[in-house]
This record gives sequence, C-alpha cells and structure tokens, in this order.
Amino acid sequence: KRKTKMAQKDTLLHLFAGGCSGTVGAIMTCPLEVLKTRLQSSGLTLRPVFQVQLGTLSGTGVIRPGAVTPGLLQVLRSILEKEGPRSLFRGLGPNLVGVAPSRAIYFAAYSKSKEVFNGLLVPNSGLVHMSSAGVAAFVTNSLMNPIWMVKTRMQLEKKAKGEKKMNALQCARYVYKTEGVRGFYRGLTASYAGISETMICFLIYETLKKHLARNQFSSPNSQNEKGASDFLRLMMAAAFSKGCASCVAYPHEVIRTRLREEGSKYKYFFQTGRLIAVEEGYAAFYRGLIPQLIRQIPNTAIVLSSYELIIHLLGDSK
Repeated sequence: KRKTKMAQKDTLLHLFAGGCSGTVGAIMTCPLEVLKTRLQSSGLTLRPVFQVQLGTLSGTGVIRPGAVTPGLLQVLRSILEKEGPRSLFRGLGPNLVGVAPSRAIYFAAYSKSKEVFNGLLVPNSGLVHMSSAGVAAFVTNSLMNPIWMVKTRMQLEKKAKGEKKMNALQCARYVYKTEGVRGFYRGLTASYAGISETMICFLIYETLKKHLARNQFSSPNSQNEKGASDFLRLMMAAAFSKGCASCVAYPHEVIRTRLREEGSKYKYFFQTGRLIAVEEGYAAFYRGLIPQLIRQIPNTAIVLSSYELIIHLLGDSK
C-alpha cells in the first residue's frame, strides 16, 4: 500500500513538473510559433521571380515565371504592419490551456511507460527510451489534438488592425459548426507521423544525460548536489537533441498545418505530401524551419531543464 502511495505521489510530481515547465516555455516562445505557422501555410503570398529552365530539347534556356518564399523578417514585418503586434500572440490562449495538461500527460505517460518497458526490455536501454517517448507522444497527441487544431486556426486567421478576431471559444464553435467533431481531429495523422521526432529527441537526450551522469560520477570532486553547471549541461543536451530531431522530422509539421487550414484541398497525409511536392517542390517541406529551430531549441531546453530541476527539488523533499 505504501508503495502504491509513493507511486501516486511520483506520478503527481511528474504531472506538476511537466505542466509548469511547459507553461514557461509556451509564453516565452509564442511569437516564433505564429511566424512558423504562417510560413508553413499555403496562404503565404509568394514573391514572383523569373527562373531560367535549362535542359530543353534545343539545349537553350527557357525563362519561366516562378516564386520564392518570403523570409522570416518579411513575414514578421507584414504581421506587424497589417495586423498589429498583438497578432504575434494569436493562439496563446489555447496554448496556455493546452500546454500544461499536454506536458503533464506527456511526462506522466513517459515515466509510466518507462517503468513498464524496463520490466519487458533491457532496463534503461535506448529501445526503452524510444518506446516510452513514442507511447507518451501517441497518448498526448490523441487527447490534445482538438486544442492544437483551434490554436493553429487562430494563428492562421488574418485580420487587419482594428478588425475583430475570433477568440478560442468562437473559433472552436466555428470549427464545430462548419466541420463537426471530425474537424477537431484534422492533422492528427501528421501528429502521429511526428512521433518519430519525439522518439529521436528523447533517445539522443537520454543517451547524453547518461553520458553526463557517468562523467559527473567519475570526476574526483563528484558530489550528490546538482550545481548550476549540471543544469546548463542538461539544457545544452536538450537543445542539441531537439535540433537534430526537428531537422530530421520537420516535413510532418508543414503537412499538419496544411491539413488544418480551413476549407483546404488537403485531405489526407500522403495526398498532402504529394501535392506540396508537385506544386511547390521539396524545399516547401522545410518552410518555417528557422523560426521552428529558434523557438523549439530554447523552448525544449527550458522545458526539459525546468522539469529536471522541479523533479530534483521536490523529489529530494519527499
């Protein structure tokens, strides 16, 4: 019975730590997320240019019209001029409503899965970390998709300064009215595809964490107390892990944003991927990657190190 109580207390600790760390990260990086979503969308106005097409039958070049994607700063300037600075915080409401429970669910599911997989596989192996991260991401995505769907819709809504913008409740009501319950689950298949990113991230992170712990243990001045330098190392490990994982798995994010657009031609995961490749080329799968990296790397570093710090502080007080 005492063991069950301890396990419950431990789960609550992981829920609390995950929720707090996620909220801090979300507030600090909201404008970058709005920029990333706008860059990923098909509604982005492309600048016309003329490209030279080589390799025609006669061997001469043919000039044909093409388009280039506006850069991060141009999209930022456009939002500030046409919609005002408040638009950079579009979707923060559902983000704050969703981020604490989603992080809490994620970390609790991750620690519970790790417990189960440690009993089935080689304890604390890479396979255990990958499987636990995969299960945690699957559970979180399934439960939280409606909130992220509303957030994306709000971030994609373009209204001039002074025009009334929809709040989260109005947006949710509108989605339900126009698309029914199924509308809230648009982009879920792409989120499932994105589980690979989470698994890669956690595999790298746990490997680095183990390596750091081994180094700390083997150092002559090893102490039980965690110092500021240890958390700095954990932040760097988290940032590196997320950077690698984001670059590998980023295309699913672009597909997910397209699937969540209102009244779009994008219906299914592979159909969307094919359409983007044919109409815009493979480079389109990496639109918005720069703000994503600027946002996600410090965000993940903040979230994971805050989580470790809260677990360390509250865990010791048990």
